[in-house]
Amino acid sequence: MPVLTQLRLDHANMARMLHVLQLKHKTLAGGERPNFQLVREVVDYILDYMEGFTLPLERLFSERLAEVDPDSRKVTERLAADYQALKAQLGRLSSDIDMILMDAVIPMDRFADDLKAYLDAHRAYLRDEQALLFPLIRRHFNEADMDRLAEALPEGAAAELERLQEVYPELYAELREAPEPA
Repeated sequence: MPVLTQLRLDHANMARMLHVLQLKHKTLAGGERPNFQLVREVVDYILDYMEGFTLPLERLFSERLAEVDPDSRKVTERLAADYQALKAQLGRLSSDIDMILMDAVIPMDRFADDLKAYLDAHRAYLRDEQALLFPLIRRHFNEADMDRLAEALPEGAAAELERLQEVYPELYAELREAPEPA
């Protein structure tokens, strides 16, 4: 199923983004100031990705699954709630980064704790999607469903990485150094 392959690639790319943030968290936890402009780039990218890709695709999955397997609603509603919580966490981090970049006083220990909580939550969400949502898709989606999903997917991981290289060269360099997710 090419759609599931694309989703797995997107998960891998998101895991790499989270790894970059994890490295910045490690710097912060070590008492040093990370490159907050790079943190801003990662957060902006993830927020754009959530809004432009994940939320519309999530709606498509949820609606179709509800039609073919009403019991799946528990899973899709939980994932949707978890995703909204992630988006809110990331929004708070984004606001804090804005303040930091404007040289406002933000308690770095609180920021570090918030960043760690976000990273843990987003990784858990990705694991839950793979364990709970992907099997439902494999089981219930037919060829027409997969074609509709394919149309909703972005250009693909390779095209996205090319765009990142142009728009965020420093972030792209960090991503190239990030290990492949397991």
